This record gives sequence, structure tokens and C-alpha cells, in this order.
Amino acid sequence: MTSVILIDELKSFIESSVKNFSLPERVQEGDTEQLYRSPKVYKLRLDNSGEAKKKAPYIIIQLEDGYDKQKQSQNGEAAAVIRLIFCVYHENEEEGAVALLNVIEKVRSDIMKKVVIGKCFRLDTEKGLEWLIYNEDTAPYYAGEMIGTFYMPHTEREVEPWLKP
Repeated sequence: MTSVILIDELKSFIESSVKNFSLPERVQEGDTEQLYRSPKVYKLRLDNSGEAKKKAPYIIIQLEDGYDKQKQSQNGEAAAVIRLIFCVYHENEEEGAVALLNVIEKVRSDIMKKVVIGKCFRLDTEKGLEWLIYNEDTAPYYAGEMIGTFYMPHTEREVEPWLKP
């Protein structure tokens, strides 16, 4: 349940981070003019991956993996590895690549400034945030990703009094 809450908190945080961006959408059949908006943020997957090209600009928050551990007679520890997938659209290749980098930089900078998301999820700053730009020729779409580990509240063990170490 905690990883679900982490994803919800990250979604709100990232939406706030990128709300002032005005990025182009691909002109769709029937459209009469170019539309602009901030990237839409999705949890785990796009709502329809078959329409991925129609969805740009967007950011997907994915759960890569996680762990829970607790040594006997010690506090537990839990963490989740989160991957952010970024995609933008632009007819001009240079402007598209720069727009992608601007979105990634804004989210990266905001997470590094805040470190704690939703009052209880803390970025592992020793591992930091890793990010990369996909350099394949995918114009007019430009994509990249970011990955980081977030510590979460651990699950308290329920042990009967006669079983305590």
C-alpha cells in the first residue's frame, strides 16, 4: 500500500513541478490549430499505450522494484525504486530536444531541492537521481528517463508477546 501512496504523492509533486510548461501536442486529425499544454502525468502506464504518440507530452511514474528488510530487534527499512519516463513532441528537432531536457531538469531540480515527497518518502540522496536522454532518431518525439530510490515507512512487525526475541 505504501508504494501506491508514494506514486500518488509523486504524481501530485510532478504535476505541480511542470504545471507552467507549455509544450506542443501533435496536431490530430480534425484539429484546426496547434495546441499547447503541460505534460500529463500517468501512474505506472499510459491509459492507452496504443495511443502513445497522441499523448505527448507526458511523464509516466513506474515502480521498478523495492524492498523491505528488518533485522531482529531493530527498526525496519523499506524503499522503492521509481523510474520516470519523459516524452515530448516537437516538429523542430533542436527545440524538441531542448524541451525534453528542460522538463527533465525541472523535475530533477525540484526533487533534489525537496528530497522529501509527501512528508514521509525520502529520496536516497547517496544514490541520487540518474537520468538519461534517449538519443535515437525518434523525431518529432523525444524521450528520456530518470530513476531514483525513495525510502518509505516500513511495515511494523506484529509479534505476539511470547514470541518476542
